[in-house]
Amino acid sequence: SKHCVNLDNRTANVTVKPFELEMGFQFELHVAVSGKKINVSEIPELPIPKDWMRDKLELNFYKTEQAAGGGEIENVTYNKESGTAVITFLKPG
Repeated sequence: SKHCVNLDNRTANVTVKPFELEMGFQFELHVAVSGKKINVSEIPELPIPKDWMRDKLELNFYKTEQAAGGGEIENVTYNKESGTAVITFLKPG
């Protein structure tokens, strides 16, 4: 954990200490389902760009056809102000 670093003809003794990175966010979604679209509400406001949240929603609802409740996504409409989104699938299911 201790190292000696040479910088511009000077020597510095440094010690490595572990630290925790905040990785990801966990939240609960409320969903209403219809044939081809899912209306998602109560999406929490997170300190990430709007397009990142849209991508996260798309990844969350994209699943193979064999998996229950998923499929190829046609469109994701996300409204940050209201905390809602509409996920539109290519095929009803």
